[in-house]
Amino acid sequence: MNANDRTPADLLRSALAADPGRPLVTFYDDATGERVELSVATFANWVAKTANLLQGDLAAEPGDRLALLLPAHWQTAVWLLACSSVGVVAEVGGDPAGADLVVSGPDSLDAARACSGERVALALRPLGGRFPQPPEGFVDYAVEVPGQGDQFVAYAPVDPDEPALVVDGDELTGAGVVERARADAGALGVAGPGSRVLSGLPYGNWEGLSGGLYAALAAGSSVVLCRNLGELSEEGLAKRVAEEKVTVTLR
Repeated sequence: MNANDRTPADLLRSALAADPGRPLVTFYDDATGERVELSVATFANWVAKTANLLQGDLAAEPGDRLALLLPAHWQTAVWLLACSSVGVVAEVGGDPAGADLVVSGPDSLDAARACSGERVALALRPLGGRFPQPPEGFVDYAVEVPGQGDQFVAYAPVDPDEPALVVDGDELTGAGVVERARADAGALGVAGPGSRVLSGLPYGNWEGLSGGLYAALAAGSSVVLCRNLGELSEEGLAKRVAEEKVTVTLR
């Protein structure tokens, strides 16, 4: 990756320039049987659309706080990179009452209603499907995001030394996220497109976020992100590791 990359969004741009066609995120939900594979280009397109929704329709600005109430999921990874693209601070599991806006999955809608700002709901259904009935008081992400632009240009440059992520009670700058992700990649032995990290860790802490997204992104590698991995037998896990050419397993 580019040594000058100082935000997660920078890392994604470098990945896109290097090889847009390689896999970046392969997602499994072992409770539903869902599997989705996103190339760098496809993932970056989702990020661009989401960043346009965030900056445009939701009027988010650099420094705004977004309570991110989502599980380990490929769409959560998209939101994390969209926040980085705009300069919005992603507060993982943050308090909606103190946030400027909130992004919620279907299981946290009641808590998310404490946010007085914009509220976005994700159904987390296969193929990015929408809610059968949109939750009252929320924008349905799956309805709004397809019409957004495929290219994103921030209204203001994102400062890598400003807060970007809050997790485990720690506030990290964009540069801090990149630095820690690179260190984690080195410790895990993750380097280049030949490395593939399978993570069954939750996204509620730094270990899960790094193992399930940031470390692989920082190393120019890819991630196999597994939700509900406990539903899979040891034999099934071994088969997945072999089929997905996994080099590092985190669970």
